This record gives sequence, structure tokens and C-alpha cells, in this order.
Amino acid sequence: MTARGWFLFSLMGVLWGIPYLMIKVAVDGVSPSMVVFVRCALGAALLLPFAIRQGGLAATVRTHWRPMLAFAVIEVIGPWWTLTDAERHLSSSTAGLLIAGVPIVAVLLTRFFGDAEHLGGRRLIGLMLGLAGVGVLTIPHLTGGDARSLAEVAVTVIGYATAPLIMARHLKQVPTLQLIAPVLLLSAIVYAPAAALTWPTTMPSTSVLASLAGLGVICTALAFVVFLELIREVGPTRATVFTYVNPAVAVAAGALFLDEKLTTTVLLAFALILAGSFLATATAASGPRRTERTGQAGQAGRVPSQPAPPQDRSAPAAR
Repeated sequence: MTARGWFLFSLMGVLWGIPYLMIKVAVDGVSPSMVVFVRCALGAALLLPFAIRQGGLAATVRTHWRPMLAFAVIEVIGPWWTLTDAERHLSSSTAGLLIAGVPIVAVLLTRFFGDAEHLGGRRLIGLMLGLAGVGVLTIPHLTGGDARSLAEVAVTVIGYATAPLIMARHLKQVPTLQLIAPVLLLSAIVYAPAAALTWPTTMPSTSVLASLAGLGVICTALAFVVFLELIREVGPTRATVFTYVNPAVAVAAGALFLDEKLTTTVLLAFALILAGSFLATATAASGPRRTERTGQAGQAGRVPSQPAPPQDRSAPAAR
């Protein structure tokens, strides 16, 4: 990856490592539907004015509404509710660690849809180590009431792995703000009725309100802008590998602020997932393939923040 890619990658590890803590705090005071509504409404309110100022927003939506709708459902409307509801029963660190399964699902999906990307031995070992870590963490929760929560996290993982493929294949030419602002606005509208029906009868605590604000401003508005730029920079499969870094932030935040216990199982899963992260990212960054080098050479004079023209193949090389 380029220096810009590594910066975006590291930033995303933090921006989407802390939501698990904030969600855990928020669901103690408001419903999952309210959490998702506030996240989306705040994000849309912050980003929509900038998207409108760019001009052509209505035309963009008319042209790309089908893939934008699919992206909204698969990335936000479904996964955000299932993840938030799951955290009513799972610890924030457990949820963060389980989301580390996204890169594995992303690799399987890209292979299934015909992406010819060569994984390499080291990267494949890294992905398998990460899968082992997810397995170690999941097995103790396979019985009892946690089974539903695990299924909800699985839905979230599949959504997080699938949505970037839609973005990379069909929405790569759409400016970042003009993609995410309408998506967040639509998601807020979808959850508005449920949020109204579950509106709290008393004012939530300061910690709940602060968590909702952080989810909307930092973990949604800012994070989505960075995330879509990361997809454009490194491609949909490699971009998902940052979810191997998220557990470090999720586990640390849970232990520091929520007194979540660092059990032997959690530490073992943590070690396996981080080892998988190192191998997967190191291999991904060790050097682009010949086709990628050729494509990047032709884009050397482009402004980094602008999306590159689509390559002539079925899927982008490399969230």
C-alpha cells in the first residue's frame, strides 16, 4: 500500500474500533433502533450540506440509485441494527473481535464472484489465523441466549464484507460525500418510526448522550469519509483487513472504560487475530501485482483524493 493507504488504514482501525464501546454504553439507555437512527441522522446532517455544495447531488442519486440503495441496506440499514442489538448481550470487546471475520468473508466473496486476485501463502495463513481467533472467541458463546447475538454479528459481518464490493464495482465514480450522505439520510428515515416508538420516557444519562454524539460525528460522518477513500485507495478486499486492527482498540477500550475482563480466551483470540492481521496486511502491502503497477503508473498524475478510473476487469484489484 501507499503511504496514504497506510494512513487511512490506521485511522480506520481507530475510528471503527471505538464504536463497540459507544454502542455498549448507548444501548443501556436507549433502544437499538434509536442508536441507529441517531447515528444516521447526525451523520447525514453533518455531511449532506457539503454534498449539496458539490453540486449534481440529485443527478447522482437518479443515476446510481439502485447500487446506492443496495449499499445502504447491506452496509448500514441491516448490519448496524443487528450489531447494536447483539451488544445488548455481548461485551463490546467480544463484538469487536468477532467483526474481525470480515476480511475472511470478503476474500471468499471476491473469489466467488470471479476476482482473480492472488492471495499468496502468507496472506492466506494470516486470514486463517484470524479465522482461528474468531473461532476461539465464538465457541464459548454457542449455547444459551448468546446464540442469537452471534447470529446477528454474523449478519453484520456478511454485510460489511459485501457492501464494499458493491461500492468498488458500481459506485467508484460517485464522489464520497454524494454517496454516503444520501445513504445515511435514507437510513435515518427508515429508522425514524421505530425510534419514535421507542423514544425514552426520561432523559438518557450524560454518558449515553455522549456515546450517541460520538457514534454520529466520529464513528459515522468522519469514519465513512475515511473508509470510502480507503476503498478507492487500496480496493475492497484489502480495505477490510483493517477490521483485524479494530479488536486491539475494542478490547483496550472495553477493559479501560467498562471493566470488561481480559480472560485467557479473549487474549488467545486477540493474539491469533493480531497475528493474522500482521500477515494479511504485510503480504497485501509487500508489493502490487504487475497489473496493479501498470494501472497505478498510468494514474501517477492524478490528485490522490479523486477516484481512479475503473480498470478493465470484473472487480477492482484488491474493503
